[in-house]
This record gives sequence, C-alpha cells and structure tokens, in this order.
Amino acid sequence: MAPTERLCASALGSLPGDVHMPSYDRSTVSPGIAHIGVGNFHRAHQALVIDRLLSQGTAQDWGILGIALLPGDERLARAMHQQDGLYTLVEKSSDGSWDHRVVGSILDVLFAPDDYEAVIEALSDPAIRIVSMTITEGGYNFDRLTGDFMADTPAIAADLQPGATPRTAFGIVCAALSRRRSRGVEPFTVMSCDNIQHNGDVARRMFLAFAKLQDPELASWMQDHVSFPNSMVDRITPMTTNADVEAVSSVLGVVDECPVVCEPFLQWVVEDAFPTGRPAWERAGVQVTMDVSPYEKMKLRLLNASHQGLCYFGHLAGYDLVHDATQDPDIAAFLRRYMDEEATPTLDPVEGVDLDFYKAQLIERFSNPEVRDTIARLCAESSDRIPKWLLPVVWDRLASGGSVSMSAAIVASWARYAEGVDETGHPINVVDPLKDVLVPIAQSQRDQPLAFLGNRELFGDLVDDPRFTTPYLQVLDLLHNEGSRATLAWLNASGNEEPA
Repeated sequence: MAPTERLCASALGSLPGDVHMPSYDRSTVSPGIAHIGVGNFHRAHQALVIDRLLSQGTAQDWGILGIALLPGDERLARAMHQQDGLYTLVEKSSDGSWDHRVVGSILDVLFAPDDYEAVIEALSDPAIRIVSMTITEGGYNFDRLTGDFMADTPAIAADLQPGATPRTAFGIVCAALSRRRSRGVEPFTVMSCDNIQHNGDVARRMFLAFAKLQDPELASWMQDHVSFPNSMVDRITPMTTNADVEAVSSVLGVVDECPVVCEPFLQWVVEDAFPTGRPAWERAGVQVTMDVSPYEKMKLRLLNASHQGLCYFGHLAGYDLVHDATQDPDIAAFLRRYMDEEATPTLDPVEGVDLDFYKAQLIERFSNPEVRDTIARLCAESSDRIPKWLLPVVWDRLASGGSVSMSAAIVASWARYAEGVDETGHPINVVDPLKDVLVPIAQSQRDQPLAFLGNRELFGDLVDDPRFTTPYLQVLDLLHNEGSRATLAWLNASGNEEPA
C-alpha cells in the first residue's frame, strides 16, 4: 500500500535505518543564508553542504531560508513548507546503488507572491549574511550580444516604477539592501551559483545596473560595500519525475513530494570573499579559493558545452535519455574530440585537476544509467546556453587560428533540431525563450542555409567568417541529407588538421 503520511519533522523517527537523516537538533539551527530559487540544483549542492556541516556539529547559525519568487515555484514552495523544509536527496551510482539522505538544512521556504514585504523584511534581518541564488542563466537579464542590463523587460520596468512593490530578484535584493543601509545593518553578500562564467561579476554588474536606475545613492553604497563572490558548481541534477517521487516515498514509508535525484559526483568551488562571514564550507569538501575562473571555465566549456554537443545529435538519433546517447560510440567519440581538440586548448591551468582524467570522468558521468537525465532537459533554453558555454570556445579558437569544426557541428545540430521536426517526421517540442523567432528561421534554412547563423544577437559576426561557416554548412547539409548518425560517423572519421 502506498504511504499516505507526509515527510515532516515528526515523521523522522519512523524512517528506515538505512536512510540518512539529520543527526542534529534542527530547533537549534537559525538562518544565516537566504537562497532565492530553491530548485533541485541548490538542494543537490549548497543545502547538502550545510546539512553536512550541521551533522558535524557546526554551522548552527548558517541554516537556509528558501525564497521562491516565481508563480511556477508555488507547488514546490508549498510542499517544502508543509514538509518543514525537509526533502530526500538521492545519489544514484552507476552500479545501481542509491543513497537516500533526508536533508534538514532548509528551515522554511517563503513563497514571495504571498507577501513580498515579508520576504524583504526577512532579508533585512541582520542574521542573514549571505543571499545566494540559482535563478537560471536567463535570470540575470542581460543582453546576449552586448552584455548590458535590459531595463525595458516588463518585470524589471514594473519594479522600477516609483512606489512599486518589488517582485524580481533585483528589486527584492536591492530593497532589502536599502533597508539594511537605512538601519545601519551590514549588507549581506550576494552569491550567484548559476552556470555563468564569472557569475559573481555578472551578478554584480546587473544588480548595480538595476540599483543605479532606481537609486543612484544605493548603487554607490553597494559598489563600496556589497561583495559578489564567484562560484562554480558541478553536479548533474535532472528533473524529478513522478517515478522518482513514488520510488523515494516507497523507500521512506512516507510521502516526499519534492525529492531530488543526482549523481554521486559533486564539485563546488567558491571565491573567498565574504566580509560578514561564511560557513566553513571547506570542512564539507568545498574548494575555497581566491580565483574560481580556471575551474568555472573548465566546467562550462567541457561539461556544459559537451551536454549541448550530445543533446541535439542525441535527439535526432532517437535517444531520450542522456546515458543511452553517451553510450553510443559515435556520440562519445565526437564529444571527446570536441573536448580534446577545441575546448581544452582554450582552458587555463587548473590547479589540482588532471584534465585527461576529468574528461574521461565526464563521459562516465554522462553514461550513468541510474541518473536517467533526459535529452529534452539538455535541449531546453539553448539560446541562453550556447552563447555562454560554447561560443566562447569558438571565439578563442578563431582568435588563435585553431579549428572550430566540432563546435560548428554542435551549432549546426542545434539549428537542425530547432526546425521542430525530427528525422522520422515527428514534431520536436522546442523549449526556448526565443522559440517564436528561431524555429521559423530554422525552418527556412534548407533554402537559406545560413539563415539560423545569421541571427547576430546570438552569433555576432560568425556568419561572416568562412572558418566557421564552411564546417557549419557541411554538417548542416549532411544532417539534412544523410541524418545524424551518418553525420557523426563522418565527423569522427574526418581529419583534425589545423587550418593553414
């Protein structure tokens, strides 16, 4: 019989003995971190690390208060609140073993649309010394081509109206900082955990840009007093499925409506720039450094860009799951060629990392059948991802005179995928903020092969560079006429000579 009782504090005593659960008294833990965007990614790394510290008997004043801003976050926020902030993190190993851990570091989750003022006041509490966020790559509201803050987006424009109730991350964070400043309370540190290179620097520019438009004096104060450390997180964390909910609830004997599944691997690197203090993250396996840049560049250009390298080809080849696609020898070989020949030469030295081992480990991680990450998840939001993860490799390679054949093939596979019809004639559900623009352009490229690449907001002047367009057109033509499998075989058989 399926369980009916909900996971909550009072249910912890009834859980099976092989389920790890909080060994500390949660009533003695107080919030020191507020996190905006309490999705799976945050709960698979930052919340877990604080839970580990609490289990060691430290960090009692570094509990997490979750903030859910978007209407789409309501279901999760309500469930987390009803579960007393508890959820199950399931690490799935490739050998089939699952490790279940009930995480207790999130003390509560506020759904901002219920009471925006309550959220601002919570962030104004002197006890909150870090406001961290996972608001997705697109949440930083900057122009893909210029990098400038986009003040005219509807939500931002609404927040900038005199007397408006702040509803965006920018408006709420700045309102809380303004309130702390007026009360003589030290500012909190703003920490981005999103997949953007130099994410702290980006957050700093965007939040200051918003503040300058709203209150130049506040912006000047933030410039001098608010820290925005860079960070890099690497952990494959797929969407939670109904099957995951049922499986976890069956193991626990109680219903957990919001479990998180992930791989065993976890790397989190944080720049040590926290004027008002931070948890001793390094005691729980976090790398604390003065320069995150080499690590984040490695991760974005090898892991994230390789995800884009496999997802479009994988979908066109008929795969639904990432591990199935990666176990295809042609896809695995293509990914390794991209990593070795094009991404690796653009990286800086990474202290303590064996890049050959790291790349081989990536293929193993992608091949983990237990994680069951979906191709569809990796294909989503491509217009936010490709410019941040892959195109920097292209620009660096072109600047150094290197080949970009594999990178061009990835862009061509995206262009073919964006046509919205697969190789068997079935529709593709393209999930992208620019879908209405990109799909019609992609559908015209059989007659105008450079139409997709001609979107200069995404690709700059690549359409004018034959070093990129030549391999791009070759692959797009093969995808149209021979299909993805034949295209991959051709790419893997092609030479790797550098252009003269």
